[in-house]
Amino acid sequence: MGESTVVTTKAPGDRNRLFYAGAAVLVLVLTFWGFVNFYLHGKAFPGRPLTPPIRTLIITHGIAMSAWVLLFLVQPVLIALRKYNWHIFLGRIGAVLAVAIFVFGMKLAIGAARVNPPELRLWNLGPKQFLIVPVSAILFFGVYVVIGLWNRRRSEIHRPMMLLGTLSALGAATDRIPALADLYRQTFWGSLFGPFFTPLVVGLLLLIVQSALNRSFDRWFAIGWAGLVVAGLVTMQLAPTSVWDSVATMLIR
Repeated sequence: MGESTVVTTKAPGDRNRLFYAGAAVLVLVLTFWGFVNFYLHGKAFPGRPLTPPIRTLIITHGIAMSAWVLLFLVQPVLIALRKYNWHIFLGRIGAVLAVAIFVFGMKLAIGAARVNPPELRLWNLGPKQFLIVPVSAILFFGVYVVIGLWNRRRSEIHRPMMLLGTLSALGAATDRIPALADLYRQTFWGSLFGPFFTPLVVGLLLLIVQSALNRSFDRWFAIGWAGLVVAGLVTMQLAPTSVWDSVATMLIR
């Protein structure tokens, strides 16, 4: 036999680190794109001044969510650099930040429903009906992040749950990107999933990319994504019902 040839390939762990870092960059780009008016001009979409009664809440929640997206990018980079102690330390800060996002997000959603004019229509829903969208997004975020943190020692669960939790809150950004939202706003998919549709598509594409990279199917990612599909569908169908109207009335009161 001649000289043996050693073929080196990237280990699945290396490919996963690359994947999650890339996914975090995509989330960062979509977040900045959707809230470009807020970041560059201090204004709401599509260039309106921030609503005075809830201006402080908008800024506070915006800062907290921006910090989360940046942290979501830093964490896989730290793992790739084997800075595990820093990853754990920032993870604890992230847990506190997630609580702040949950609290400020709920307050902002309810505050916006109180001050928005009754004639305002978003996805063919009035302010009380549309309230279910941000409330549900924050609840989904909380549920997935809690599952992810609870399984922080099981990376095969921790990583996809943290990604899906972040994607569940991404609709607020992608709904403010006309180039994306206008593609399906008046379609069958828009009527089914409303502003949840783009994050669901992003999640599906990421699942496909990850499966191709690893040459295996991530069942935890797939199960979590399917949960978001069902949750988004139920949310939009529940929005115009009398059941949600009663809940919304109680929240606004």
